[in-house]
Amino acid sequence: MKWRDVFHFDLSSDQEIVVAGAMQTALVGFLFIGLWERNVGVVVNTLFALGVTFLPGLFEHDYSVPLDAGLVVWITGAVFLHAWGTVGLPGIGSFYANVPGWDHLTHTLSATLVAAVGYSVARALDEHTRSIYLPDEFMFVFILLFVVAAGVFWEVLEFLIGLTAELMGADAVLTQYGLRDSMLDLVFDMVGGVAVALWGSSQLSAVVAHLVTKLESSRPRKG
Repeated sequence: MKWRDVFHFDLSSDQEIVVAGAMQTALVGFLFIGLWERNVGVVVNTLFALGVTFLPGLFEHDYSVPLDAGLVVWITGAVFLHAWGTVGLPGIGSFYANVPGWDHLTHTLSATLVAAVGYSVARALDEHTRSIYLPDEFMFVFILLFVVAAGVFWEVLEFLIGLTAELMGADAVLTQYGLRDSMLDLVFDMVGGVAVALWGSSQLSAVVAHLVTKLESSRPRKG
C-alpha cells in the first residue's frame, strides 16, 4: 500500500510534481514576506523548508536514491505546512499561535519523515548484515523509540533557542508553548511513527533496496 493510497491521493506522477513545485513557489513567497516584515522566525523557517525541498532532487541526481513523486510531495508538504504555519494569513496571523492543533499536525507530519529515515536505515542494515535481525515487532518499537528520541531532542532545542532569544532580547526562531504542549507534541510524534510503522514499508522499499545495494558495494572484497 502506498502513502497516496492511504490518504486517497488520486494524482498522477506529473500532477504530484506540479503540486510539489507549487509548494516550493509558495515558500519563496513566504520568504519575501518574512524579509518585507523583517521577521527573523519566518525567514529562518522558510529558508530551512526550502532547503529540505531540494534534498530529494539532490539525493536522486547525485546519489541515485529512488524517490518517486509521492515521496517528494510527502517531504515537501511536511516542511511547507511548517513554514506556512509561521507566516499564517492576514487577519489570522501565525497558525501556530492562533489555529488550534496546527502545531500537532506539523509535528505528526515531521515525525513521519524522521521515522522514515530511521526505518530505512535500520531495515537496510537488517537486510545487509546477517548478524542483525530485526523482526517486525521490534521494528515497530524501534521506530517509536527513534521518533520519541528525536522529538525530545527537538523540544529541548526549542527551549534552548527560546531561552537564548529571551536573554538576548531577540525574537525566537522557534517557540515553545509550555510543558503540556511539549508532551502533546511527543504524543503526535508517536502518531507519525505509528503511521510509518504500519504503512511505510511498501512506500520505502525502493529506498531500502538502494541502501542495501550501497552497503553491499562498499563491503571489502576478499582477495
